[in-house]
Amino acid sequence: MAVRKFKPVTPGQRNKVISAFDDITCTTPEKSLLKPIKRTGGRNNQSKMTMRYLGGGHKRMYRVIDFHRDKDQYTATVKTIEYDPNRSARIALVVYGDGEKRYIIAPNGIKVGQVIASGPGVAPEIGNALPLSEIPLGTLVHNIELRPGCGAAMARSAGTFAQLTAREGGHAILRLPSGETRMVLVTCRATVGTVSNPDHSLESHGKAGRKRWLGRRPRTRGVVMNPVDHPMGGGEGRAAGGHPRSRKGVPAKGYKTRNPKKTSSKFILERSKKRKK
Repeated sequence: MAVRKFKPVTPGQRNKVISAFDDITCTTPEKSLLKPIKRTGGRNNQSKMTMRYLGGGHKRMYRVIDFHRDKDQYTATVKTIEYDPNRSARIALVVYGDGEKRYIIAPNGIKVGQVIASGPGVAPEIGNALPLSEIPLGTLVHNIELRPGCGAAMARSAGTFAQLTAREGGHAILRLPSGETRMVLVTCRATVGTVSNPDHSLESHGKAGRKRWLGRRPRTRGVVMNPVDHPMGGGEGRAAGGHPRSRKGVPAKGYKTRNPKKTSSKFILERSKKRKK
């Protein structure tokens, strides 16, 4: 996988860096695994705007992704690697031995024709999903469950992975992409390998129009608003705006918003290094 840089023939191409899409093997999605997406434009059922800066964008269909990987009785063969407009990672269409088709998050390095499997007793190879109790220590994993049988919830975006560092009793200790270290039950499943499209972080839209295609409208900075509209607004000329905070007054850049009574706090051994301030 690689990225494409453009010659600045037009202003929009001067800083444009996009994926080369050389890993895509099919451009037509599997029709049986598509569902419509309802677009709200940031409005609720009373037509009032509850989320700003949303609207427009290209029409999309949702690709139904198998985050459970619970079909243990059959192996699956990778049929295609496809682009998913709803996520940063690539997706892979796999066909099971009984003919059923499912989409999965494509691991980095997976190839068309490769055979993958899931369940206890499966070899810890790239693309295979198995319980954390059977994965060797030090292995890089993704699509990690937080609770057994609830489906993957962690390390699902492009290029991300977590490392299995230790096991203590009934829990496995994982170092997550954020730098956080937390415990997860060893009966939870994870997929071996890293998520595909690791060069996603190198991409640059190059122009505002590409954000509009994605459904993002222009965002107004708080410091250019009036005091009635934002805590950082007002002042003569280009005022600094005071301490950075949200429109509702919640401080940004280091202010802790996590509930200290949250039940999952006992499973977090080390917080993210960005949040230690």
